[in-house]
Amino acid sequence: MSPMITSILILSLATGTIITMASFHWLLAWMGLELNTLAILPIISKSHHPRATEASTKYFLTQAAASALILFSSVMNAQATGQWSILQLENPLAQTLLTVALAMKLGLAPTHFWLPEVLQGSSFKTGLIIITWQKLAPMTLLLLTWNQASMLTLTVMGSLSVVVGGLGGLNQTQLRKVVAFSSIAHLGWMATIVTKSNKLALLNLTMYILISTPMMLSLIFSSTKTTQDLTTTWTTSPMLAPLTMMTLLSLGGLPPLSGFMPKWLTLEELLAQNMTPLATMLAMSTLLSLFFYLRLSYSLSVTVSPSPTKTSSKWRLKPNTSTLLLSIALPSSILALPLTPLMKP
Repeated sequence: MSPMITSILILSLATGTIITMASFHWLLAWMGLELNTLAILPIISKSHHPRATEASTKYFLTQAAASALILFSSVMNAQATGQWSILQLENPLAQTLLTVALAMKLGLAPTHFWLPEVLQGSSFKTGLIIITWQKLAPMTLLLLTWNQASMLTLTVMGSLSVVVGGLGGLNQTQLRKVVAFSSIAHLGWMATIVTKSNKLALLNLTMYILISTPMMLSLIFSSTKTTQDLTTTWTTSPMLAPLTMMTLLSLGGLPPLSGFMPKWLTLEELLAQNMTPLATMLAMSTLLSLFFYLRLSYSLSVTVSPSPTKTSSKWRLKPNTSTLLLSIALPSSILALPLTPLMKP
């Protein structure tokens, strides 16, 4: 793919997301979502591999169905209320349909089946775009309609996503599928808390992007694709081995790393609203996710301090690249937790 076409596609991705985030009319929001979807399809299938073509087809069918549901719910609401404003979603059936459509776009359970398959058929760079940038537009619509969306539907789908994300990642050896189920679990936390506190949902999304980005960059630059590859990370990129281990533990929500902060505040808010059973279920379910993060971190920790050998390390990274990644990842994985008292809503 030529650099000009790549630039046009990336610009279209950014434009579609910005249109959706800046719009208050349902048709404009739908147009932004469609532009976003059409721009990512050539990026997914640019390798011309059958797996990549399959992934782009699955992504297109799922996103097209979700966009059709969004358009149908907005038309239904406009017919009932005479308003096309996003902030005036008053029809109960339209609220439920919109919630299901946004859940399908995000990858919440039980509409999550497309996300692991699409990520497995994509490259790590494309996967990074899918789990971070592509979540911004649907999450913006969810945050705009947080007090009008179906609370029961979001709570059930969010809690189910946390369970499915934890269980699905247990038996995976492909890191892209592990990342996909991790994304499902984190999106479940966001969907569960968004109807109770939209500020905490935004905090969850921000911390997830800040921690997932350096983790994916570490996997990209160390050419790590499976759990077996993690055991040889030290010989290829010794500076990234401890860094990746720390970001994985932070993504799992292990205290005192900063990934623990949004989960802590979410559980505190649920307990304050007398939702103790829901908070207990989320806390127990996130232990499943933490288990496979610990398993991946153990694979890295074996190689962080290897036994002395006479073989020389084959470094793939230049020192300046490793230093740049270190400066990006360490603040997001460690230093945000002391700011917790300042971030309480």
